[in-house]
Amino acid sequence: MRWTVRVLLAAAMAAVTASAYAQDIKIATVGPMTGAEAAVGEQMRRGAEMAVKDINAHGGVLGRKLVLTVGDDACDPKQAVTVANQLANAGVVFVAGHYCSSTSIPASAVYADSNVLQITPASTNPALTDDAAKKGWINVFRVCGRDDSQGRIAGNYIASRFKGQPVAVIDDKSTYGKGLADETIKAMAARGVKPAVHDSINQGDSDFSALISKMKQANVKAIYFGGYYREAGLIVRQSKEQGLNAVLMGGDALVTTDLWKITGLAGTGTLMTFPPDPRNLAVAQPVVKEFKAGGYDPEGYTLYTYAAVEVFADAAAKAHSIKVADLSKTMKANKFNSVIGTVGFDKKGDVVGPDYVVYAWNNDGNYAELKR
Repeated sequence: MRWTVRVLLAAAMAAVTASAYAQDIKIATVGPMTGAEAAVGEQMRRGAEMAVKDINAHGGVLGRKLVLTVGDDACDPKQAVTVANQLANAGVVFVAGHYCSSTSIPASAVYADSNVLQITPASTNPALTDDAAKKGWINVFRVCGRDDSQGRIAGNYIASRFKGQPVAVIDDKSTYGKGLADETIKAMAARGVKPAVHDSINQGDSDFSALISKMKQANVKAIYFGGYYREAGLIVRQSKEQGLNAVLMGGDALVTTDLWKITGLAGTGTLMTFPPDPRNLAVAQPVVKEFKAGGYDPEGYTLYTYAAVEVFADAAAKAHSIKVADLSKTMKANKFNSVIGTVGFDKKGDVVGPDYVVYAWNNDGNYAELKR
């Protein structure tokens, strides 16, 4: 008799536990947790973890707790597709990711097939949302800007500041880097500026002596670099070492203090484009303080990842659903308060918000927005 009671009690407890776990909402963030861009992967992980912690502390989503999985794509397209399939098979309903456009784009196809909402905090290539819209997908969104906007700001800045001076445009052949460089060239061309040097490198390269010699011969005064912070930092440092004092300008991938670790003082004056720093917004201060209390400065895409999770949670609450069709409809019909300000989306899933601005690295190893 006692054995029967124990069995019944154990079965009941197991059923309750299984029911509780079934109530959890599975979400994920995916980015380069390892590899050359791991510094940004850390930003994304920390942003998502803090958002989940804060949301769960306030009751979760639809009365259910969020459970976060952190996926590593190492900015590799094949690995991204593998991770995306694993997450979809595990029942994840929302992904805050990816970082590299070259991983977000192929992963978006997996998420579309599996009815998983994707909000990237950082992938800026226009093809991500443009192609999704053409295919009729409803699951792809971003809380960051696009490279056609970022390139326009950079191209106009270069055309104005370095008017009549030789300029080089270099890309790293990646989806992000080449796309950003191409958009910058378009903006420069509209202002009558043509690069004196237009070349490419490979991601992972470490010796840029030949490229720098080529730019020295052309007497370039500015270098626009479409690519990531590691190669940008090496080009800056090696250029100074080899007597080329041109100013390097890049995109949002340079917004990490890891750039300064590579350049040191040689990085003083390096330029980059990024939206207005959300750490300065009044609405973000409680979260910024929370991060700093833990010894972490939420730079770059930390708050953008936090905001992606916020938007998902708010959209689910407004839609009373976590189904992608309901979430998509709700996100396109509403605006959402977040740590990066008020966020809205157009019919393609692109964010409607502040445009890019120009930042410069100062000799103290910090960057600041230039006065407009």
